[in-house]
Amino acid sequence: MGESERYIDRRARKITLGEDNNALVALIAINAFGLIIPGLIRLIYILTDSSAAVFASRILPWFILPAKLATLAKAPWTILSYMFVHTHIIAAFTNMLWLWAFGSILQDMAGNKKIFPVYLYGGIAGAIVFIATNYAIPQLRPFISSSFFEGASASIMAVAIATTALAPDYRIFRMLNGGIPLWVLTILFIIIDIASVGTAAPAYLLAHLTGGLTGFLFIVALRRGYDGGAWMLRFYNWFLDLCNPDKKILTPQKTKEKLFYKTGNQKPFEKHSIITQQRIDEILDKINQKGFHLLSEEEKNILKRAGESDF
Repeated sequence: MGESERYIDRRARKITLGEDNNALVALIAINAFGLIIPGLIRLIYILTDSSAAVFASRILPWFILPAKLATLAKAPWTILSYMFVHTHIIAAFTNMLWLWAFGSILQDMAGNKKIFPVYLYGGIAGAIVFIATNYAIPQLRPFISSSFFEGASASIMAVAIATTALAPDYRIFRMLNGGIPLWVLTILFIIIDIASVGTAAPAYLLAHLTGGLTGFLFIVALRRGYDGGAWMLRFYNWFLDLCNPDKKILTPQKTKEKLFYKTGNQKPFEKHSIITQQRIDEILDKINQKGFHLLSEEEKNILKRAGESDF
């Protein structure tokens, strides 16, 4: 266990629904709206003496992904909207449990700025493979006009595999003889997902697995220095600036500390930063926002000293 994990565990610092900039909570909230809004529309149709079949044929296709390209051309936004829409409460509930299980770990390890890109990339890749599979397999072509894709399964598979690739040695339920490796939970999740989809639905199965592969490739690229989600953050900030033209953009000033002395190979002194509760909170917030791997050596040393001294 690293120094940051030891100190965070000691303080029992947890993500809460009221914490600012919590991307995971935002994702779950969007999925909740994706369940509630279609459900309310469906209820209105039923209360006005219209059948649920009318809702499924006229309204639902505007939210979920069609396999037919001609239908997709009429509602191209569904390549994004489908991954937030659920029409079954149990499926939505179990998906959100898995998203919370893996997403909370990913957010702790990599910060708030990675989970949204992984989620979106996995969903888009899964959508492309879903459509391609329906066209590529001859047995599926006769049903292509009535084939649709909904739910966050491909995106959650991307989050699960990305989390496991980023921290394969991470352990959960540490009270059980040191904990269970994260990869065990991931394998269990994959087995449950395959069993729920079934081998008779190859388009959905391949879409889910493609989402997982996308999450893995995202982490591989990140380890090599390429952040696939950086452009999303820049676009998001640019859009916010458009909506708020009076916002003043401040460029942070960078300062460099210079020391001048002649002591040969000996250091005249060793600098130790003062440990304060405010300083520790700032470091922990930085871990939550950007990830532990972006801490400076000085910040890591502060966490280490704080953990050793039970500050």
